[in-house]
Amino acid sequence: MSTTKGPSRATLTIRGIDVAVTFKDIKNLHISVHPPHGAVRVAAPRRLDEDRVRHAIAARLTWIREQQRQFREAERQSQREMVSGESHYVWGVRRRLRVIERPGRAHVELDHERLLLYVPADAGPPADPDSVRDARERVLQQWQRTELRRAIPPLLATWEPVVGRCAASWGIKRMKTKWGSCNRESGRIWLNLELAKKPPACLEYVVVHELAHLIERNHGERFTELMDRVLPDWRGRRAELNRAPLADEMWT
Repeated sequence: MSTTKGPSRATLTIRGIDVAVTFKDIKNLHISVHPPHGAVRVAAPRRLDEDRVRHAIAARLTWIREQQRQFREAERQSQREMVSGESHYVWGVRRRLRVIERPGRAHVELDHERLLLYVPADAGPPADPDSVRDARERVLQQWQRTELRRAIPPLLATWEPVVGRCAASWGIKRMKTKWGSCNRESGRIWLNLELAKKPPACLEYVVVHELAHLIERNHGERFTELMDRVLPDWRGRRAELNRAPLADEMWT
């Protein structure tokens, strides 16, 4: 019979900042700041009491406040209605959407500065607008997945020997709070579908970032040294990624 305890939780307020703390069976304390409003969460080892957790958080307040400021100032797109005339980002470039109804398979094409969305002509009664929007959005997201599937393998082939660690597998999914994630035990990397909207240099940065995490779990000194060595301009790419407009639906 397992004797492992479940996590325990507490809420601390440190210099006006509310922090949700979860005590777990882990070795190190982890602090994270989450969009859209900069909620602060901490995963702490059970061996630490609240006073030690408070001191650890207080030592990172400058970093926490900077992350919160970036979230507050980040440009956000309003919800896309998937109609002709609105703008969508493709690899960091704003393109004007044109919806074209005609018989045949739904698909997406690029035409210079335009993003063409081909959808079957509706021969039945008018559909619910939300259903129409969701169906069109699924077509666009499938195209974005295809774009990422083309872009990611060459990046892995380039950067795995440079970083010194190979991903056992990788996948694409929508994530609300992370641009990428990895499982060091399985060697699997996940990349956010939203990266298809960002400049290619941002995708490259996230790929390298997650490969580095296969070596170093935390964002500590050794992780920073590794990133500085393999991708010296990573801070600039991270800043560009943080400046890029955020999708409204990521935070709902």
